[in-house]
Amino acid sequence: MAKPNYSFEKRQRELAKQKKKDEKDAKKRAEREAAKSDAAPAAPPAADELE
Repeated sequence: MAKPNYSFEKRQRELAKQKKKDEKDAKKRAEREAAKSDAAPAAPPAADELE
């Protein structure tokens, strides 16, 4: 019987974990950008509102 290659299995788990983390970070970044773009137009007051 062939012996298990634990190094390969560990590497695959690490890659899966890193991929999941990257996807989560990308999702958070997209949500932050969406919130930032929604809030950005409302931030600077118009010239006629200042008077």
